[in-house]
Amino acid sequence: MRVWDINPGYLNRQSLLGEHRELHAIVSIIRHNKKGYSRHPETLRWQGFGWALNQRHKLLVAEMNLRGFIDRSPVHLKTKNQKWPEVFVDLPAVQLKIIAGKYNNKEQGRIDLPKNVQELWAQHQYSVMARDDAEYKYLSGWVSARKSGKGIDEIYPELVSLLRCPPAEGNLRNTIQHMRDYVSAYVSLSGNTIESKTTRSLLAQIQDLAFLHNIVYLKESTALSELQAWTY
Repeated sequence: MRVWDINPGYLNRQSLLGEHRELHAIVSIIRHNKKGYSRHPETLRWQGFGWALNQRHKLLVAEMNLRGFIDRSPVHLKTKNQKWPEVFVDLPAVQLKIIAGKYNNKEQGRIDLPKNVQELWAQHQYSVMARDDAEYKYLSGWVSARKSGKGIDEIYPELVSLLRCPPAEGNLRNTIQHMRDYVSAYVSLSGNTIESKTTRSLLAQIQDLAFLHNIVYLKESTALSELQAWTY
């Protein structure tokens, strides 16, 4: 039984759908006070964190939608608003290594597993931009100063923590407009038209164009799916 803490974009189809099933199993155990797996470490760490389970489900569904799957099974737990478990069954960087071992010579996720901290940052930078401008500038400078391929263990817990924070509306819209620069050659919208669109519809358009025109940088961005879970 596993609910990952890494971005769902790293999961292949089997793991993505598998986590979705197991998350619902944990929700059922918690809601109905079932005995089976009630003492499992994964179940225990989510006890009382209904809002976080609901949000993780939204993140999974956003990634599933990006890959053509349709979800009709919402989660309605709401305890501890905007609070996440403080413990991990495995640390996030370790989870990446577990996934790498599982996927050896097998189907990969939407996002390639990062080989170094620069690749990890490139995959997450729009997600960070949507949360905190100062943190974005700090981490961008920190990564640029690295001289070796080491550093994933140092930076990844901070990235996971940042991506659990709801983006402010202004930051979210600004980030989506930055992402839209990559697809601007394929669509023409006036400034007024863009301002009139919701962040959800703008991001959906970027998603479609990123895959239609094979814009790899966007296709391998965590933001391409996870920001959808925070839009309205």
